[in-house]
Amino acid sequence: MNKIFSFSVSLIGSSSFAIASLPFGLRPATAQEAKSTQGTAADLGVMSISLKDAIQPNFGFQGALQGAGTPNQAGIGGFLPLVTGDNSVFFLDAQANANFADYNNYSSIINTTVAGTTISTSSRLGYRFLNSDRSWMFGVNAGYDSRPMATGAADTGVNARNSSTVFYQQVAAGLEAVSNTWNFNAYALVPFGTVNYQLNIAYLGGYGGGALDTYGFDVGYAITPDFKASVGYYYQDGDFDTADGSGVLGRLSYNISNGLTAGVNLSYDQAFETRFSADLKYRFGSNGYGAPSKKKAWQTPVIQALTETLKHRDVRAHDATHGRFGCLTDSKHTSKSGCEYFGS
Repeated sequence: MNKIFSFSVSLIGSSSFAIASLPFGLRPATAQEAKSTQGTAADLGVMSISLKDAIQPNFGFQGALQGAGTPNQAGIGGFLPLVTGDNSVFFLDAQANANFADYNNYSSIINTTVAGTTISTSSRLGYRFLNSDRSWMFGVNAGYDSRPMATGAADTGVNARNSSTVFYQQVAAGLEAVSNTWNFNAYALVPFGTVNYQLNIAYLGGYGGGALDTYGFDVGYAITPDFKASVGYYYQDGDFDTADGSGVLGRLSYNISNGLTAGVNLSYDQAFETRFSADLKYRFGSNGYGAPSKKKAWQTPVIQALTETLKHRDVRAHDATHGRFGCLTDSKHTSKSGCEYFGS
């Protein structure tokens, strides 16, 4: 726990120092600074937008296909502004998802398939603000995620009796920056509590895996206002070294209509190898201020980013590769320590 709290304090402290060190044009706007920029920004209509009108609660549903250590899922979520200022918002972003079984006997956690239906949660508190001419949005967030995980058969042909349901949880933190063209997102997912479990007679969500620490950074580009692409790097770390290593993640997303967004993701790392997933999200009330009868300025990515749903909030899991370490429950195979090496 000390490691987790030290990490969170360090990240938030670093972000506060970075914000305080920003050049004049990138700091949160004071009333006087905003007034001095209206000569140029007013041409776009951005400075005339009242954030108290533009930032409204929104809610809806989201769904995603399984990915690298993440499940098939669908659920509800919402964005709630808690305090809205002239150029900033303090908010709560929360969601709950039903997690479903892996498809086609293809494990999302390497060997053991995820089974049954469980409910995962994700909550974030965050602060977002605009710079003086409202050309950039900056944000910091932190929160808590949980994931019960039911397990079933192995997709390797190995007998995986005595399947269990386990519970993972993590703390998370992130930094973000968004312009009308570019967006940047740094994040950290840090499991705590029990992170290693025996999933069945053959595999563990532990030795070589369990819940994974994940640290990453994404860079995105708006090809058009509705069509966006991003590429990212991540490093994942388990208690043992089977899953440890770097990975890359690419994403394309398209805003089909106000509040409805579809995306596809492609990732690669040595543990999960190549994984493809897709997702769909809809938020009622999201971008409602972007209706045709409203000003075009209200549709800018920077203003929309103030209420955008946060990314990277799944608890990622991984089990031990067959041929590594396993804990066998049969008395015939159990070593003195309860765990032993067995061949592939």
